[in-house]
Amino acid sequence: RFISKIEEVLNDWKLIGISSGKPLEKGIFTTGTWEEKSDEISFADFKFSVTHHYLVQEPCDRDGKEELGEDALPLPMQDLLCMNNDFPPRAHCLVRWYVYGLREFVVIAPAANNDAVVSESKCNLLLSSISIALGNTGCQVPLFVQIHHKWRRMYVGECQGPGVRTDFEMVHLRKVPSQYTHLSGLLDIFKTKIGCPLTPLPPVSMAIRLTFVLQDWQQYFWPQQPPDIDALVGGEVGGLEFGKLPFGACEDPISELHLATTWPHLAEGIIVDNDVYSDLDPLQAPQWSVRVRKADNPQCLLGDFLTEFFKLCRRKESTDEILGRSAFDEEGKEVADITHALSKLTEPAPVPIPKLSVTNMVHSAKKKIRKHRGVDESPLNNDVLNTILLFLFPDAADKLADVFENRASASAGNNPPPENEDYNLFSQFKSAPSDSLTYKLALCLCMINFYHGGVKGVAHLWQEFVLEMRYRWENNYLIPGLANGSPDLRCCLLHQKLQMLNCCIERKKARDEGKRGSVSDRSPGGASGDGAKGGDHSGDNPDKEKEFGKSWESWSDSEEEFFECLSDTEDLKGNGQENGKKGAKESVNLKPEGRLHPHGKLMLLHPGEPLYVPITQEPAPMTEDLLEEQSEVLAKLGTSAEGAHLRARMQSACLLSDMESFKAANPGCCLEDFVRWYSPRDYIEEEVVDEKGNKVIRGELSARMKIPSNMWVEAWETAKPVPARRQKRLFDDTREAEKVLHYLAVQKPADLARHLLPCIIHAAVLKVKEEEAVEDISSVKKIIKQIISHSSKVLRFPSPEDKKLEEIIAQIMSVEAIIARARSLKAKFGVEKCENEEEKDDLQRFVNSLLEQPEVSVVGAGRGPAGSIIHKLFVNAQRVPAVPPLEEELRRSGSQEERRQGVQSEFPPPTGREVILRTSVPRPAPYSKALPQRMYSVLTREDFRLAGAFSADTTFF
Repeated sequence: RFISKIEEVLNDWKLIGISSGKPLEKGIFTTGTWEEKSDEISFADFKFSVTHHYLVQEPCDRDGKEELGEDALPLPMQDLLCMNNDFPPRAHCLVRWYVYGLREFVVIAPAANNDAVVSESKCNLLLSSISIALGNTGCQVPLFVQIHHKWRRMYVGECQGPGVRTDFEMVHLRKVPSQYTHLSGLLDIFKTKIGCPLTPLPPVSMAIRLTFVLQDWQQYFWPQQPPDIDALVGGEVGGLEFGKLPFGACEDPISELHLATTWPHLAEGIIVDNDVYSDLDPLQAPQWSVRVRKADNPQCLLGDFLTEFFKLCRRKESTDEILGRSAFDEEGKEVADITHALSKLTEPAPVPIPKLSVTNMVHSAKKKIRKHRGVDESPLNNDVLNTILLFLFPDAADKLADVFENRASASAGNNPPPENEDYNLFSQFKSAPSDSLTYKLALCLCMINFYHGGVKGVAHLWQEFVLEMRYRWENNYLIPGLANGSPDLRCCLLHQKLQMLNCCIERKKARDEGKRGSVSDRSPGGASGDGAKGGDHSGDNPDKEKEFGKSWESWSDSEEEFFECLSDTEDLKGNGQENGKKGAKESVNLKPEGRLHPHGKLMLLHPGEPLYVPITQEPAPMTEDLLEEQSEVLAKLGTSAEGAHLRARMQSACLLSDMESFKAANPGCCLEDFVRWYSPRDYIEEEVVDEKGNKVIRGELSARMKIPSNMWVEAWETAKPVPARRQKRLFDDTREAEKVLHYLAVQKPADLARHLLPCIIHAAVLKVKEEEAVEDISSVKKIIKQIISHSSKVLRFPSPEDKKLEEIIAQIMSVEAIIARARSLKAKFGVEKCENEEEKDDLQRFVNSLLEQPEVSVVGAGRGPAGSIIHKLFVNAQRVPAVPPLEEELRRSGSQEERRQGVQSEFPPPTGREVILRTSVPRPAPYSKALPQRMYSVLTREDFRLAGAFSADTTFF
């Protein structure tokens, strides 16, 4: 039953194991990809997993296989004598132990971990079963059975061909007999196992590899020292300067160097290696290859910063809970000053009003917090806090008001941003520009979280930041590090909120300056409108010219510049606005107001006077959350006629304001005049011939404007000639600023970390790009491109998944580790100290290969530039050994390896000894066909293993 199930699986997979006829290439196992497919069968009380391992190699034509001749050997048997790559750097263990040409094989293993084939009878039963199954199916793929416990990796198997059979056998020991630790003893085992009847025995070819491990790097100090945590700002390696992320590993990311010295082609008798003497000198080996072992999860500064900052996103506490509400609880009069700040402003008091402002109340609360806690208990000490605040707000150091304003306006983004790929990453990551306040704040919070108080330090700094924002709003100080204009929707929401607050400060500042009567001294301000609103100043009246130069914000003829509702009937009567619906003839007599400058090209259609560009209100800036709220409100109005009309009215608020400003600036105008200025494409002009035969140009509104119940027509009929300074404000900067300040004040540290995480990832990517540019590692360049692509997709979503964010952070950490390994290897191999440019280039290529390949050949072996350095590393490690205990010294003095190589050897005893023996002899009889035989031996400190592939003739035996 077991045999039939094996045959069923083999026939289903159709394994024939025929070579494509193409030669086996060196390095196949480093470039090829192993794949597998599995099935499960039951036999008696056991469940077995049958797995087919096969190597996908290009170019390999698996479809165009040719039939083998009658005397041909299966591919695994042919490759028993192949020496192209006896010690592949990366391959399945069965391939390394039995035969390099093993490109596909089947393994039968117990499906459960607790089941194991330990009895000899069951093992023989399985071997006989697979032998019958291979014979019945004609499968020429080797079939292995895993015996004993899985950790021992013990396999026995068989491969059959036409008239031949190869048996795969294995021995695994913990303690190796002394006679098998050298080449002469292994030759005796091999010859005895073959049992060749011929005399003399055909020569045996050998391949030997000795592996030496270097673990002692004491003579080479790791160049990256851990940063000084007590320092505030400094140039220590690792980086503690605010605004810069640290980089590098705090420990050596390379733990071991493995040197493999290989003698690939040796004939029997050429070399002596027995229990007394050995000719195997590593310096004389014709081939050297090196691999490095990486430290497990080395501590890297940038990775630690990112990981700790990401942990903030999972915190649940609010700022008050972290800092403690008791800090605000003061007895008696002081607490009343804060809680009743607004009522205090309205009560009559002998104290001057400025001393009772909300700003002073807040700053007094700030002082009480510090007084209540004490300087020592504060999460951030004053030196750290002042350093950060001066870094975030450099304009605060200026005492003079003029200098303060100039620096604030300069830092607000008047200079165009640099146009380069790294700078524009913020638009892909939805973070913030690398020279912005938000970006700097993210870096400071990241450093505070790691070095200065953790989440308490973050909450403290954020509280101070919010207080600074309110102080700037109430005192009309622009926020530095933010671009002018409306919020940039490409940036994170927190950056948009700060830009919105800056817009409010600009509007409030312009109004307050207008109140102080500084209008005539200001330079002309830009008004809103499209490009058609531009033009040259003209006019004979100098007073009128001054009037044109004013922006709508600077108009001030009373305590209140804006009327929140049109209820001032006397003012309306004074301007004749109650006659807004009368004929155009009466409207011409109205006094024009709110003119910016003449258009220059257009004239009014009916009065024939010049068309003036009005002073208009700018549209209200909006952040993405406000836009989303607005779209939700508009969507909830439904599709009914009333809802559609209300939606149109809400969307045309800016249009109505512009129409009213236009009417006030151009008395007697009509809708066509407004459309010609505001939307020229909706006024169609054509050349016609009049009654007298002259060609004249006539115009009319577009079809869109002539639709019944058109919103433009309704808005024009509703609009009254009201200048911008007397209109209801489209943008209530006071209300919006308070909304922003409230939004900032209620942010938890976790919310703050979520907002700023894209900025931190942005900064980390820029940091690894900067460090990679120094090392120039091609594999790292590819990984960085993948990180950018992945981050661009993940961070565009409002609430990205934690798992995807962890993947991005893990990718950045892997890049940091690779760069740290490159620097470690460059320091150990002295790449920068090499004066010969050619040797320096060779060493640089060698180091880069060590990072990207599992094993690298050393050009020139021990005599090349890299080989000489490796030799010195081992010599120095041997010269400065730690003093061993007495028992260890006695044990080492009696070591066979020490006696054979000498105590003064420049290399330590080999950690691993691998030997491959080959020959081709007739078995089992003298007249049998000559078939390849192979035995592999590996000796390490933990175990000893022999794996043999012995072929026999099944026709002439």
